[in-house]
Amino acid sequence: MTGGWRNATGVCLGIACANGFFIVVAFSGLSLISHPMVLNLIQLAGGGFLIFIGGVFLRSRATVFVDEEPVVGSVTWLRNFGLGFISGLLNPKNALFYMSLAAAIHSDDTTALVVYGVWMFSVLLLWDIFAAVVFGSHQALRFLKRVLPWISALSGGFLVLFGAGMILRLAFSAFQLPITVF
Repeated sequence: MTGGWRNATGVCLGIACANGFFIVVAFSGLSLISHPMVLNLIQLAGGGFLIFIGGVFLRSRATVFVDEEPVVGSVTWLRNFGLGFISGLLNPKNALFYMSLAAAIHSDDTTALVVYGVWMFSVLLLWDIFAAVVFGSHQALRFLKRVLPWISALSGGFLVLFGAGMILRLAFSAFQLPITVF
């Protein structure tokens, strides 16, 4: 952000490409799974992971640092792309998140998986670019500093509910109970 929103788009695309890699791996890996027990274990682990991450968000004391000195040095788009890509690949939650999500939307239809994957990649990239452009100003950073606790809490609550829904759905199907809510 300190190098301007145009350079920040390099980071955005790098992160999106790393996430795209995990999306491809998760969806292609799921298409190779033929045993329902393996898929159920992945869904159970994924639901537990989403509940864990949601709890981390709910307990988060995240903040935004405003009015810090800008980074001095050469900031290039390509360097930022590399930093974003490496950051995305080294983020351990990405692989777990996309595997959990792929398990939740499992489909044997390759076209549907491609559409889901392209949609996820595009939404992530567009959101990151939007954030770079909109949240890059000092005024926006000050506002974000005030609302970040609410954003973290809402995100955490959603992830907990989504993860619990995955586990409950799995439990209902394991005991062959009718699912009316999920």
